[in-house]
Amino acid sequence: MDFAYVFEQIEEAIRPFPKAAMFELAEEGFDAPFEQLIGCILSIRTRDEAMLPTAKRLFAVAHTANQIANLPISQLTKLISTVGLYQNKAKTIHAIATDVVANHRGELPCDRELLLSFKGVGPKCANLALGIACQMPFISVDVHVHRITNRWGLVATTSPEKTMTALMERLPQQYWIDINRLLVGFGKHLCVGKRPFCTTCPLFEMCPRIGVEAYR
Repeated sequence: MDFAYVFEQIEEAIRPFPKAAMFELAEEGFDAPFEQLIGCILSIRTRDEAMLPTAKRLFAVAHTANQIANLPISQLTKLISTVGLYQNKAKTIHAIATDVVANHRGELPCDRELLLSFKGVGPKCANLALGIACQMPFISVDVHVHRITNRWGLVATTSPEKTMTALMERLPQQYWIDINRLLVGFGKHLCVGKRPFCTTCPLFEMCPRIGVEAYR
């Protein structure tokens, strides 16, 4: 696969659509490791359309570990009540903020093992936060990356976790961060789960469409 060509075509194809929420947050200045981690936690089982305004509402009130640790849980819960699982997420976010203040002087370091040690933080969020905030070469695999790379035949895996491992072997490192940025938008608007828009896709001629039963 000519990765340079593929990613260039996808970049152009998704240009008319909103950016992936985590990258949008970074472009608006919320690019610190702590802010990115909190943004990703908010995004779990929540669409970007709900996550992004919720994160902005929270960060307008509190966006550092010190500020969030000092928020009453009740206020934090209310601020993020527009995302899924908001009550559990409020407890998780507050606990992480408190830990960062107590053990890291209020600044979350670029340390993958530390991020994974926090309850409620898995490889997807750890990798994405570190990739965006710290430019560390990690691959973040969500349902879109998992579905599309299997559809391409680039990997043949049964879970996002296995896709992440397979991509680390097959995808050049220079694309590890961008694959999430590009395929989230591509997967939401063009290469969707059911009946993808294959006939208008710039990769139509080269895509094997593995597992696609019908397309538009």
